Amino acid sequence: MDLIKHSFRLAAATFAVSALVFSTFNANAAADGPPVQGGSLIWGVETEPATLNPHLNGQDKTKLLLRNVFETLLARTKDGGYLPWLATGYKISDDGKTYTFTLRDDVTFSNGEKLDAAAVVTNFTKLKDPAYSGSASSGPVSRLADAKALDERTVELSLKEVYAPFLDFASGLEIISPASFASPQIKSGGTEITGTGPFILDRYAKGQEIHFVKNPKYQWAPSTAAHRGPAYLDEVTYRFLSESSVRAGALTSGQVNLIEGVSGNDAGLFRDDPEYSYQSALNTGTPYSLFLNTTFGPTQDVKVRKALIAAIDVDAVLKSVYRGERTRAWGITSPVDTQLYDASIEKSYGNDPQLSNQLLDQAGWTARDADGYRTRDGQRLTIEVVQAQATVRDQRDVLLQALQAQAKQKAGIDLTISYVDAGTYTDRRATGKFGSIANSNTPTDGIDIEYHYLPIKQGGSINYSRASAPELLGWLRAAASTLDQKKRFDLYARLQRFAIIDQAYAFPLYEPEDQIAASSQVQGVSFRPFKQLPESAYDVWLSK
Repeated sequence: MDLIKHSFRLAAATFAVSALVFSTFNANAAADGPPVQGGSLIWGVETEPATLNPHLNGQDKTKLLLRNVFETLLARTKDGGYLPWLATGYKISDDGKTYTFTLRDDVTFSNGEKLDAAAVVTNFTKLKDPAYSGSASSGPVSRLADAKALDERTVELSLKEVYAPFLDFASGLEIISPASFASPQIKSGGTEITGTGPFILDRYAKGQEIHFVKNPKYQWAPSTAAHRGPAYLDEVTYRFLSESSVRAGALTSGQVNLIEGVSGNDAGLFRDDPEYSYQSALNTGTPYSLFLNTTFGPTQDVKVRKALIAAIDVDAVLKSVYRGERTRAWGITSPVDTQLYDASIEKSYGNDPQLSNQLLDQAGWTARDADGYRTRDGQRLTIEVVQAQATVRDQRDVLLQALQAQAKQKAGIDLTISYVDAGTYTDRRATGKFGSIANSNTPTDGIDIEYHYLPIKQGGSINYSRASAPELLGWLRAAASTLDQKKRFDLYARLQRFAIIDQAYAFPLYEPEDQIAASSQVQGVSFRPFKQLPESAYDVWLSK
């Protein structure tokens, strides 16, 4: 059935801008002749997953792996529209509170279970249970009043109230087989947690690699894919290589066929060499930012928060660390999200050491210790940046060191950096005992903004600034409750200026992106439409 157009479907004009931020360099043309069936692919990746359950995964980098196994009700177009996938179509009620999805009747999970309405309902109801999903239960799924199967192929999702981003959320939820929820592996993921995708998880050697084999029964690729039927490749192995130089060396020496996560230093190795292809794309969602804690330590003072932002020359830092290969960030969401991003904030703040020092003087940090750091009442002006070790990627450790140096040199701020394990990170987040947490994420349609700026107990699962100004909740509720795209843009624009300029809750640094370099033998590598994360290995094949 034809998909129903809706007022908050992204406009076609988005494609023109999105195309500007999506870049492909020296991407080899397809090899002569038809795609080759069979073969084994080895892909070097930067990040090892903390979990293989897509509902619980909070690492954008590992979606590349999970995309091979788990699929969604709808696919996205380059301009942000929606196309059939596991669902043949959808309808939205006139009052905007009921979403009805019609499913395909030929889809099976890799464990043999049939995809039906009951299976989809199970996924939504499980996600609502905090015992299963933790903080995810207070996210968009919390807006769901009821999920039920009208018949074998029809799912009805009823909302408590109008929630504008719901189609983005519901259509993009990865569907897991019902039997998986009874498995002891459900939290960690594993071979017993099955999806409908073109590959099946075969084995996982922690710290080394993860291996997938072709799903021979696969027949339901979306129209955005380049072919139909099972994947071309027989198997795909992703090797965990955390160091960029190691990944680059593995590719140039032939140990792997392709890599993701190419540093600014290494991009030149592949971009202009005909033996390789090189592609990059900006991510959607919230840029990599320092979120400054408003409830603990010196950053409780807005003058200190503004002073830190004013002290740093971000452009110079990015040029030094990434050799010009990354894009400066300014706002609360990515410029890829053209219907939400207000570009007027660009170049309106930052890199003003004189202002930084004036603000710190006004805040009472007027003395200096023997190391040149500012002090007040004998205490050093220290802002501790906490970074989860599992999310250190893309030379972010080097970036933080560069910020640290500038903060001391230009303003006398002691920006300390603490890399912590998962348990310590969870504890620090819960207690709020940190100066800043550095973070980025990729959700679209304002969901990323809600995660960062809603109150912590009302859906702000990554509200690292711990901001609680009533204006934030008011704007977010108003934006979520209207389907008028112009009103939503205006509300997010007001929130953006308040959060960055007025209150300095966050310090945007750069727009995350993904890069893929591959040997000339590798064909069909691509990025997802709209979300612009690396696509699964479904369309990839190896020329002879």
